[in-house]
Amino acid sequence: MNFDELRAYAIAGKVDELNLISMEGGIYLLEARMHGSAYPLNDAHGQAVHLRSVEHARQVLHAFPTLPFNLVHTSVHDEMCGLVANAEESLKVPINIGTAWRH
Repeated sequence: MNFDELRAYAIAGKVDELNLISMEGGIYLLEARMHGSAYPLNDAHGQAVHLRSVEHARQVLHAFPTLPFNLVHTSVHDEMCGLVANAEESLKVPINIGTAWRH
């Protein structure tokens, strides 16, 4: 799914939630969840869009309607030990899509 499709689905109310998936190396991938399926955000060439941070994701999504937005960390056991991770081992933390932390 590209950015324009994601935005259109979000405006139409078809996106259940957005997940920002934290990957090894400080890379974040964005996926939309619709009807129980995951749809990653891809660029015009079909490659996964890499985001730099939660704040970068907020900047990209600033014009989107309010949606449930989660930061997802996959299991450290899979990354560190090469063990197969169970889906319930991922850490999913709700975050606010619209505002940044202010001091």
